[in-house]
Amino acid sequence: MDEATGNQESDKIESKPKWRPIPAVERRLLGVLVEKGKTVPESYPMTVAGLVTGANQKNNRAPLMQLEADQLDEPLERLREAGAIAVVQGSGRVEKYRHYLYDWLGVDKFEMAVMAELLLRGAQTEGELRQRASRMEPIADLTMLRNTLNSLKNKNLVISLTSAGRGHVVTHNLYEPREMEKVRREFEAVGGAAAADEDDDDVAAVHAAAKPTHAAGISADVRELIDGLRRDVDELKAQLQTIREEIARAK
Repeated sequence: MDEATGNQESDKIESKPKWRPIPAVERRLLGVLVEKGKTVPESYPMTVAGLVTGANQKNNRAPLMQLEADQLDEPLERLREAGAIAVVQGSGRVEKYRHYLYDWLGVDKFEMAVMAELLLRGAQTEGELRQRASRMEPIADLTMLRNTLNSLKNKNLVISLTSAGRGHVVTHNLYEPREMEKVRREFEAVGGAAAADEDDDDVAAVHAAAKPTHAAGISADVRELIDGLRRDVDELKAQLQTIREEIARAK
């Protein structure tokens, strides 16, 4: 059964969303179910063993986890009780799991791809998010991504952590309250990036977003994000230098 068939996927959402904030392990499991349903449909629905492997992947995951099968019993049961997943009978009477997130979140397939990527990796810049979510659904450009993000923001599923503009960082809204407070604190130092006042506005915005924060307990995924923003700064500087050289030659 592929994901589209199993979830009766459509762009029209007819039922009221049922989502609520959930713990990190549950978010990871939902992200894995969506990701594998879209990218490896032959492995979906998923066994507990498959979910463990998917949750513990070292690529496309932040933070990294080291979960064991017996640690998934309670999170899976809570998700089932919440109506986010269901147990189905696989071959050989092996229990498998499928998600109901199209209805549970109230999203279409492009919004689902974006949400899945945010559930798997947390806060990301728009550029990172478009590239990563495109492996699940074709998101042609940043304009399409921003339209999708605006729809998700209207549904209160996505929030901005920094000002709009280059280096704009967003994340999902399924964090539990204490986690959300921590995430917001980690980005307080970069929240004014879009308002940076320098000659090269685009570079300035990324540079401001990339400044290291001295907030205590900064997480590994935020450090990775900051490193990515610094690389964006270097790339933009190189591009601007090339443009300036071409302009000088044309005079």
